[in-house]
Amino acid sequence: MLKIPWTAKKTNERVLQEAQSKRSLLDKICKRQATFFGHIMRQEKLENLIITGMMTGRRCRGRQREKLTDGMAKWLGMGSVVAMLQKTKMRQEWRRLIANAMEQGT
Repeated sequence: MLKIPWTAKKTNERVLQEAQSKRSLLDKICKRQATFFGHIMRQEKLENLIITGMMTGRRCRGRQREKLTDGMAKWLGMGSVVAMLQKTKMRQEWRRLIANAMEQGT
């Protein structure tokens, strides 16, 4: 952006401040992921079953992976996943929730 050499050892945040810019790619990714998630949850198809359903069999060893629904609820500032899934059924409410999350920059 500012032709800063790698030997300057400046953080990304500092470079963004000097360029008077902000991160936009991560915001776009989160917004598109949230809109696609809402689209999937409003339909009663295979993708919905995969995200909300339980898998048969045993869990894998090691640390449990973070679920898509948990990350989405955290990004949107929702208290529980169940409340978030209920909001996806109401399209206008879901869009308002995404817009608020984008404004807050969480």
